This record gives sequence, structure tokens and C-alpha cells, in this order.
Amino acid sequence: MRKAEIDHILTTMLESFGNISDLNITVGKPFQVENSGQLTEVPMHPPIPKITAFQAEIFALNLIGADRRLNEILLREGSCDCSYYIPGKARFRVNIFSQRGNYSIVLRKLETRIPSIDDLKLPPQFAKAAEEKNGMVLVTGATGSGKSTTLAALLNRINHDKSVHIITLEDPVEFVHPHLKSTFNQRELGGDFNNFATGLRAALRQAPKVILVGEMRDRETVEIGMSAAETGHLVMSTLHTVDAGQTINRIVGMFSQEEEQQIRIRLADTVRWVISQRLVPKAGGGRIALLEIMNNNMRIKDTILNGEEDGKTYYDIIRDGDAYGMWTFDQHIIKLYKEDLITQETALAYASRRNVVARGIDTIKSERGEATTDIEELALDDSYDKDAGFAKKKKLRK
Repeated sequence: MRKAEIDHILTTMLESFGNISDLNITVGKPFQVENSGQLTEVPMHPPIPKITAFQAEIFALNLIGADRRLNEILLREGSCDCSYYIPGKARFRVNIFSQRGNYSIVLRKLETRIPSIDDLKLPPQFAKAAEEKNGMVLVTGATGSGKSTTLAALLNRINHDKSVHIITLEDPVEFVHPHLKSTFNQRELGGDFNNFATGLRAALRQAPKVILVGEMRDRETVEIGMSAAETGHLVMSTLHTVDAGQTINRIVGMFSQEEEQQIRIRLADTVRWVISQRLVPKAGGGRIALLEIMNNNMRIKDTILNGEEDGKTYYDIIRDGDAYGMWTFDQHIIKLYKEDLITQETALAYASRRNVVARGIDTIKSERGEATTDIEELALDDSYDKDAGFAKKKKLRK
């Protein structure tokens, strides 16, 4: 299988449907794409009903190419990340991994057009995050929830508004930013630096105003990131956490108990925004982003320093922080449901606190004059003989 054949297969997969995010190559299955969150088979000519172990391995080796480092990582660790480019068509973030002695491949399609905050229909708070002069802006969520796209929109806003030096450390480079007002230097893991910690340490000597770190994967990277934020840099990064409160707790948990208080003090001083994301099915097809937004006001700062307690959790503070541009996932879910952008089933399935969302949905239904329960035709039993019922109870007491 040659590169031309690889490109032909990938192009066929890309053009099979209209809303493709991932390409999936697994032994024993046909070629598949993730279309609006659903894995869908792609017809090939000639037909390939099941991918063989040999085909998957040849496919993987062609994607890696002659990169000896990636071959060694794949053999040693069982998986590796790389990028792949089809000229004039698309760029991909590729993960190759072994399972039961075979290779599987997932290719994430990368957008070539740089998104804007308006394109993504993000709330105005995002513009404020791009205006920060220093500190940390963290975007969190599961794999595939759109974290990289959100960060690209923030950098795009900075690129249009400020004349600054921006360094990105990525695995791999996803959005290639043009030089507008800002000057970009985009570095890729493996080719340009060995790990995020060393890349971030080197970035401090390269006179940037903004540093994007693809992912805060370990304690060392977090510590250097905080040091960069404390010395006047704006550090943007991602973590795999489910909400804003867990993000703070996860970072604190990376350090020993003896270091905890010092880390809490540093976090309280450096964290500016935590934006958590979930992609959910949109009513009528496609997907839409759910957001939880936390801004570091005095109450948040106090909770970072002293920890959560009853009635003073991150969730409670975010819920009451509308004046500071904050809202919880549940508040955003209720807003999207009110706008008919998601269904009731989706709203309840992705809620952080189902009872809160259920009450919000019932309130919206009441305002619309809709029924809030499935129980129908309740009425008084007029045929019930009160006197007979009273006599029966009296007899039982005797």
C-alpha cells in the first residue's frame, strides 16, 4: 500500500458524509467515520467488508513513515501520536495503538480555517479571557470535546488585537496561525521538543507574552506553567477534567500533602479562567458545546485557598456568579433547552445535577403551558361512599 493509496482511502472517508470528526481503522471492521458523534461504515470500491491485521499494520507504518522515534515509541509503549497531511484536503492528528496483537488507528480531522469566537457562537466572556495580561486560562473536558478549537479561537482574538510574541507547544500542531498583529512560533512535540516540561522551560527564555501548552500532563509541567504565569506570561492549556471544580482539585492532587498549601496559594494568584466543555447531540442533528465557566473572583480565590465546604463548593459559587460571567453546565443546559437547541432527554443525560435540570425544565414547560408530568386524568372519585368508608374503618378499629 503506497502513499497515494492511503491518501485515496482517507479522502474517500472524508468525503463520505458532511459532518466528520474522526476516521476509525480497526481490524475486523470496515472503514468507519464518526459522523455527528455516530460511527458509520464507509463504502469502498472495491469493497473491504473487514480490515485485516496486515492491512491495518501497513496503513499504520505508512502514516508513521520513516520516523524512527515514533516506531520505537509504538513498540515500547504500545501507542504513538503523529500528524498526517493530505495536500489540499486535510490535516489529521493521528493515534496508532496496539490491541490484542493488532494495530488500530484513529485520525482526528483538524480544521484548516482558524475559528473565531463569533464563528463558534461562544459567549462574550471568552473575549475577556483573551484580554488577560498574565495568569493561567485553562480549557478542560474529555477527548474530542473541542478544547483545541476553543483555544484556537482565543489565540485568534489575540492575533487580531495585540502585537505580541506567541509560542505554542502542541502534540501535534493543529491550527496553523498566520502572522497578523501577533508573531507565532508553533512547536511540535517530538520534532521540536522532547516533552511539554522541557518545551515550556525553554519557552521562558524565548521572550513570549503568551504561551500555549497543548496539555498539562504532569506535575512538572503544571509547576513550570504556574512559574511562567507568576512571571508575567499568559499561559493557556488544557486538562482532561469533567468540570471547573475538579480541575482545581486535580492540580492540587498532583502535589504532596506538604506542598498543598503553597500550591493553593500559587493557584489562587495565577488562575484567571477555567472553561469546561462537553459536546452533546443537537436537536435536529449535529452537536453543540455545553460550557461551564469559572472566573477567579474573591469567593473562588478563597475556596482555592481553603478548600470546599458545605454550601461553599465551586458549583455553588459558579451558579451564583452570573455577574462575573460564570455559569454551571446545568445553567447552560437549561438555557439551550429553552432555546430548543437540545432535547429533554439530552438535557437530563448530560446534567451535572439531574434534579436541578429537571426543575429548570419543569419551569420552562409551565411557562409554555406544557404538561410537566406524564400522569394524566387524575380526578376525585365521586362515587366513593364516605359514610360506608367511615363505618368500615370504625369496624376495623373494634
